Amino acid sequence: MPRVRRRWRPSRPAADRPGREAPVREAVLPSLARTGTFVLVAALGWLLAEHRDWVGTYRSDTYLTLAGTLLAVGLYASTYGIDLGAARRNVRLVVFAITGGVVVKAALISAVMYLAFREPAYLVLGVAVAQIDPVSFAAARLQSRMSAQARTILSAWASFDDPITVLLTVYAAAWVWPLVPADPAAAPAAPHTGFESFGLSLAQNLALAAVAALVWWGTERLRRWVRPGRLVTALQIAALAALAAVAVWQFLMLAIAVAGLFYRPPLGVVLDRLTQGAFLAASFALGLVLVGGISPLAGVVLGLAAVGAHALVAVLIGWRLPRSDRVDVLLGQQNGITAIILALVLERQFVGTVAVVAPAILTINVLHALTNGLREAYRWPVPAADPPVPPLAPPLSPRRG
Repeated sequence: MPRVRRRWRPSRPAADRPGREAPVREAVLPSLARTGTFVLVAALGWLLAEHRDWVGTYRSDTYLTLAGTLLAVGLYASTYGIDLGAARRNVRLVVFAITGGVVVKAALISAVMYLAFREPAYLVLGVAVAQIDPVSFAAARLQSRMSAQARTILSAWASFDDPITVLLTVYAAAWVWPLVPADPAAAPAAPHTGFESFGLSLAQNLALAAVAALVWWGTERLRRWVRPGRLVTALQIAALAALAAVAVWQFLMLAIAVAGLFYRPPLGVVLDRLTQGAFLAASFALGLVLVGGISPLAGVVLGLAAVGAHALVAVLIGWRLPRSDRVDVLLGQQNGITAIILALVLERQFVGTVAVVAPAILTINVLHALTNGLREAYRWPVPAADPPVPPLAPPLSPRRG
């Protein structure tokens, strides 16, 4: 039988091969640039507060309204961007990630903070940084060569865990509040955030979400009769603004997050710009509060605890995934607008929250940039498929006699 020689694909020229420097630069620079923007804008807020001697800005009602507005923007944007089809295809992982995953991460981080500093107020900090920022991940995945499965899992995880984290933060604060010594500098909590009003808050959130569903259903039916369709779209956007105003007024953040799953007028570019503006505004507002000081040691410990807790939970969630995907999910922790705004909200009740969360966000994002840069540099390249080999001719019959 003749010997069959395998056809090998010719190697690409050296200039076409992805080197290590390019992946490192592509993976590290965007994350570091975003972190640098956060630091720069927060520093501007700090300088303004220091120059004007603005102390205690977090105690004003305007501050709470601003924080609530920014939180509503971030939550709606995170659920608006969810690929529902991809989430359904990975429903088991998504459900575990946003329920047990978020709760376990928050519990682990809070336990580390309490054991390290013995401060009851630090118990809520673990919840504030437990989520993966969907906006930051959306930007980072464009420079990553991770598989489609890993992108889907991290994207759904990042999008869904924001509203869960917000609820945990609000009610964890209500649980920890009696354990903390009275602080005259603290301000009252947002409305309907205590355990005594949990049922009322849940009912109001569900009612507002139901109203949003009726408005969306009604306006979509109206589209059949009204021309041009831009008028209906404008009506939907105006109604969305009104629903968001009610959510901010009564601090019904679950409702606005749920609405983002189905109430989806064509806002793509506008919502992206609005989210970026909210990130800058939240960073600036955080800088205003930093005039009271920074706790770098507690912040670094909080950041390391968040990264470690995420890695542990990611191992449990992705133990059946291919090794490459497990590594990508394990290195997925990063913080952004949600952690910043939750720190602003918690500062009213727990003075000093921002002083710890700000350096923690910096620690988490720098670690994310460096570890993912190394990951991209040493990622095993995925070979292209070999060209099809034409079928072999049947072997010649042996000669006789």
